[in-house]
Amino acid sequence: MPLHKGSEKHRERPMSVNPFFGEANPVGGMAEAPPTHRLPDTPLPPSTAYQLVHDELMLDGNARLNLATFVTTWMEPQAGLLMSECTDKNMIDKDEYPRTAELERRCVVMLADLWNAPDPAAAIGCSTTGSSEACMLAGMALKRRWAQRNADRYPGSARPNLIMGINVQVCWEKFCNFWEVEARYVPMEGDRYHLDPQAAADLCDENTIGVVGILGSTFDGSYEPIADLCAALDALQERTGIDVPVHVDGASGGMIAPFLDEDLVWDFRLPRVSSINTSGHKYGLVYPGVGWALWRDKEALPEELVFRVNYLGGDMPTFALNFSRPGAQVVAQYYTFLRLGRDGYRAVQQCSRDVATELAERIAALGDFRLLTRGDELPVFAFTTADHVTSYDVFDVSRRLRENGWLVPAYTFPANREDLSVLRVVCRNGFSKDLAELFIEDLTRLLPELRRQPHPLTRDKEAATGFHH
Repeated sequence: MPLHKGSEKHRERPMSVNPFFGEANPVGGMAEAPPTHRLPDTPLPPSTAYQLVHDELMLDGNARLNLATFVTTWMEPQAGLLMSECTDKNMIDKDEYPRTAELERRCVVMLADLWNAPDPAAAIGCSTTGSSEACMLAGMALKRRWAQRNADRYPGSARPNLIMGINVQVCWEKFCNFWEVEARYVPMEGDRYHLDPQAAADLCDENTIGVVGILGSTFDGSYEPIADLCAALDALQERTGIDVPVHVDGASGGMIAPFLDEDLVWDFRLPRVSSINTSGHKYGLVYPGVGWALWRDKEALPEELVFRVNYLGGDMPTFALNFSRPGAQVVAQYYTFLRLGRDGYRAVQQCSRDVATELAERIAALGDFRLLTRGDELPVFAFTTADHVTSYDVFDVSRRLRENGWLVPAYTFPANREDLSVLRVVCRNGFSKDLAELFIEDLTRLLPELRRQPHPLTRDKEAATGFHH
């Protein structure tokens, strides 16, 4: 007699099986390759789909050897595990995921304290998908504050403008385009590769919504003089009555200067600094997908930009541009803050700066190159070929280094230094002294061949390499 006997009144029914639970159509084999630009007609086994995607991605460059990107390419396994546990959590659902929302709030307070906000506990800020979104939010706040002060003229005769160096990241150009703000640029001059404070102040008028100062230019790694910029704008206000706020784009330097340049005054200690952004996924040491925007106080962020949304049963204030996104990167940021603390961040960033300065010195010692910067601000330096080098140029060097797996961008500077073409090396956590040694060995090995060229060989310099922020 069977141990279990089903009831006659329970009819047998088929189970509902998700196709992802097992290999689909195992007898189908691989008789037909799946299409690449339309959905296939039938499913593939998961192992087959994985292998197809995996194999194609092998043709990407090695992220650890990418000396163009500022973005974090290595994290601890524990951070990766936390991120995988939070991938399915939607950051916008703060009522559904209150602990993730709390970790975001703690990160904002930690950054406000790091950047010397007047009252960190009452800090106004939020996470974003990166510095580009954070800059958009900061620019919107600058424009709205200006519009409130000029309600009698805007949107009538007045046209708002924003002052910045020609070296700004492209997101600021996008902001001015999207939000109909006139972009006024301070050009490069001679050996000055970023904004000049007095030149910026001279461009300001009653329609200026703000001035952007960059703590760490992507072109060469240098800090813009934020304190001098504020002083020039203080003098402008005393002379003309025009009060112009400053936004600090600290995409990279906002997570370097507080640890390595503690005496440098650039942050909310300067009363004219109204907002700051940074990229958690750059020197914040988190994988791509997180940035931060902070305002010195609630007056700096107009309340009308803050939306209170009844979402999934909760009242939720929001002022980010994006809605649905995973909570993984925010959780990883909190993990990294908790894991490293100030001393840990200081050690990691100092290591990156040491690698940058030592590598820059060794490249200069080769005799074929001239340094523009030395990696002693951001752990980033730019260099060009020496005046006596005529057989090759920076584009040839970039192209040949790529043959060894190294991705080093070569690009031309903007106005008024279009005559200057450079290579740039970004030293991040994970780019160790050992890897730097391998890099200098490969560069040294290439030089004899480059010196024997009759002339520079890269014809299409626009396509020779990409300039990556």
